[in-house]
Amino acid sequence: MTATLNHLADGLTATRLTLHVLAAAVWVGGQITMLGLVGPARGLASDAPATLARAFNRLAWPAFFLLLATGLWNAQAVGKGTTAWNAVFGVKMTFVLLSGLGAYLHARATSKAQLAIWGSISGVASIAALACGVLLAG
Repeated sequence: MTATLNHLADGLTATRLTLHVLAAAVWVGGQITMLGLVGPARGLASDAPATLARAFNRLAWPAFFLLLATGLWNAQAVGKGTTAWNAVFGVKMTFVLLSGLGAYLHARATSKAQLAIWGSISGVASIAALACGVLLAG
């Protein structure tokens, strides 16, 4: 939807998009923020990164599920129905699910290698899903 001086989003559309962008800011932005905090947190205490991760997860998982819900709401509300739009939406949803799976496995990892692999998969998939969302906004 293109906003001009003569066209503003209605209240329901504004609510839907605000919730979606806010949830993306928490999920994607939080992952990027955690990436920057883990190294310095190690210098504070050996358990500091895990403590930060648990705190982040209390915000991140509700945001992830809000992203899923508002993403499906967005698709229902503005889905173009074109082959290209549907293809990009399918790719985006694949990245969203991969991001969630990666984060889930990262949280249950038992080695540094697993933490790195699953955290990287979740983070890269989150950014890819975000980029697909920008394409869908058209």
